[in-house]
Amino acid sequence: MTFSGWRQCAPLLLFASMGAFAQSKDSPGALAESLIKLRAEVEQLNTDVELTRQESKTQLAALGAQRAELQAAVGRAELNVAKLRADLAKQQEAASSAGVAGDALKPIVLAAFDALRKHIETGIPFKTAERLAELDEIRRQVEAGTLAAPRAANRLWAFYEDEFRITRENGIYSQTIALDGEDVLADVAKVGSMMLFFRLSDGRVGAARRAGSGWTFQVLEGEDDRKRVLAYFDSLSKQIRQGWFELPNTLAGGAQ
Repeated sequence: MTFSGWRQCAPLLLFASMGAFAQSKDSPGALAESLIKLRAEVEQLNTDVELTRQESKTQLAALGAQRAELQAAVGRAELNVAKLRADLAKQQEAASSAGVAGDALKPIVLAAFDALRKHIETGIPFKTAERLAELDEIRRQVEAGTLAAPRAANRLWAFYEDEFRITRENGIYSQTIALDGEDVLADVAKVGSMMLFFRLSDGRVGAARRAGSGWTFQVLEGEDDRKRVLAYFDSLSKQIRQGWFELPNTLAGGAQ
């Protein structure tokens, strides 16, 4: 074969070699192996999807229970405030119908002060010192005789209205909290009168927990709980005060 004849046959030989390679690559054995591999991947994906579905069902069940607990706590708080308001109204009505005035009304007003003070002391530690100081100042004026009992009753009624508003409002405030034996300034975000969370300038976040008859502030260690609380602060700072918020459960006496 001459050189020119070889040049004519070269493309044919190259084409034949490529065809043989393609036939070898798509052989039944290679295809079967690929199918087995794909089937294994599909089964693994199905397993992952099923696990995700089960985890989602568990989370939804937990959130549903937490929501029911929150609603029950709201109901209890509103009933408590409503009872306090009703008691004061009855006392005022009884005093009015009996023609009681001046010094005769004084012990009734002071008893109402004591009931409201107990309510503030046992409730969430939201600006407790400020609220008690204002209440005690009114009481001091009543005891000193510089504030007449009927006027004190009106101011006390307004105080009850403020306390009732606290049970309904969510927001961010600034207050001093006791943390690890020290008083520190913190941003606090409350959920009505049920839960109170705090955020410090150094990045720590935490919650108020009931401890016996009082309260204590504790830092949240879990990263997921930190993110939930920070997300709640972010929503409130954007004036988003209503909606679905996922928060650590502190109703049972501790963050979970």
